[in-house]
Amino acid sequence: MIQNYRREFLYAFTIALGLPISYHFSEWPVNIWCIGLFIFLFNQADKKERIEMLVVVAFATPMELFFSEVWLIYEYQRELMPLYVPVGHWFLFDLGRRIAAKLPPGRKIASWIVLPFIPLTILMAYSGVDTSGIFLLIIMFGFVRWGPAPMLYAVMGWLALGMELWGTWLGTWEWTTNVPWTGLTAWNPPLLCGSFYALGDVLVNLSTEKIEDAQNR
Repeated sequence: MIQNYRREFLYAFTIALGLPISYHFSEWPVNIWCIGLFIFLFNQADKKERIEMLVVVAFATPMELFFSEVWLIYEYQRELMPLYVPVGHWFLFDLGRRIAAKLPPGRKIASWIVLPFIPLTILMAYSGVDTSGIFLLIIMFGFVRWGPAPMLYAVMGWLALGMELWGTWLGTWEWTTNVPWTGLTAWNPPLLCGSFYALGDVLVNLSTEKIEDAQNR
């Protein structure tokens, strides 16, 4: 059984241990491990997975820089984005995809998985703690309702929240409580931060399909 889940354990181990090492000691051991692991997995991957890996990094890097350096909705401990972050997005994406593949498929089940976010979002918006959550909730349910991989988005909602809670609790990064340009507030982390990850997943899936179609012509 452990053999069947070794990739999942590897991702979870990397995230769980890498973030406190980054916070308490240095980013560099985590950078070296994560980039090295990414290269190792890339060399073992088939053609489609290699495309997915490159697409994830290609989207994650500018999006992270925009969110943290331009929009300023969160800030990293040492200000600049750590080098392990873009490849870390691949780890979380692949972990979510593997978990989603083991769950019953279907939009209805995926909707039930994200259903607990509704009362929590309303409560936090009403209290003024996270008014941006209403918009993120709409985005998340939109992805689950119309996106190509509803179970993946549902899983990422909780998986991303778990990772974000771990990272913000440690202090590896921090979300701003007042979202620039919007007049909205956000919890640290936003309850539905998984919506950002779901957006990235949609872009990755669609882009990978386009690249594969272009190569097969």
